[in-house]
Amino acid sequence: MKHEPSATDLRRRTTRRFVIIAVAVAALAFIGIAAGGINDNLVYYWTPTDLHKAGDKAYGATIRLGGMVAAGSIKNRAGVSGVDFDVKDGFKVVHVKSAGVPPQMFRENIGVVVEGTMTRGGYFQCNRLMVSHNNEYRAPKGGHPMDKKELEKLMRTTEGLDKS
Repeated sequence: MKHEPSATDLRRRTTRRFVIIAVAVAALAFIGIAAGGINDNLVYYWTPTDLHKAGDKAYGATIRLGGMVAAGSIKNRAGVSGVDFDVKDGFKVVHVKSAGVPPQMFRENIGVVVEGTMTRGGYFQCNRLMVSHNNEYRAPKGGHPMDKKELEKLMRTTEGLDKS
């Protein structure tokens, strides 16, 4: 005599098949993501020393380069927006070319983070320039006295802003 499987046995088999298929699909998806170039979407944060050590790995990768703007290295491009400067850490220097207008606080000896790519031409092509600053505000000592010329200049720069 042949034994008929009960409804409970059928549910267990169906559930077991579902779990096996779900685990297999998840494993295949994980392998696909891992092998599919997820590294192309990562952004690395490096210092100039790290960038020099990386060699050929630095070319073509999107990198955030952090360091200090070297004194005397800032040069504005004639007739074009953008700025060239050097970023340094304690040991190495990387020349950076930025196409955009630098932030207002950008200057020598300030911490910066530049995002872009190292080129075969020997410089770092910057797509995004960010300056580091602390969040402490210090009011000027004794206030900020304004003479008449400075006040008139300030008023001219704000004309028309309150009109709707």
